[in-house]
Amino acid sequence: MSFDTPAGTRGSRQPTGWVFRSLNKLMARRIRRTGGATSMGFNALVLTSVGRKSGLERTTPVGYFPGGDDSWLIVASAAGAAGNPAWYHNLAAHPDKVRVEVGGRTVAVVAEQLHGAEREQAWEQITAAAPRFAQYQDKTDRELPIIRLVPRSAPETPHR
Repeated sequence: MSFDTPAGTRGSRQPTGWVFRSLNKLMARRIRRTGGATSMGFNALVLTSVGRKSGLERTTPVGYFPGGDDSWLIVASAAGAAGNPAWYHNLAAHPDKVRVEVGGRTVAVVAEQLHGAEREQAWEQITAAAPRFAQYQDKTDRELPIIRLVPRSAPETPHR
């Protein structure tokens, strides 16, 4: 499925800057240490993608929800910002060059954006588990993309 969600015209301000990057690094370390358990009402994973412009690996912590069939669902909410987060564009450019660190293991995955009834079903699951995502949707006029991360057939590697 295609990654085709355009930026909106309104929304909250997307966090940026060195403070945000430092907090992301701290959160990624915590996720690696705890296996993804958070106190924010959902679990988290460390997402590694390839930059669409730079070609460099980019790592960010994101909340996830079980997607069935050993997959994970993530939401490109950017806390309700008008624009999609950078990692969304990275996944769109390189959906097959993605990996996640979750539960003490590293898994190579393929990213696919959900659409239609499949997206609606996932959205209901996500907002029931974490109502803050409904609040993020209220802040912006873009439809928050939901991405399914499906394990590739490559073997898993233990997390170090």
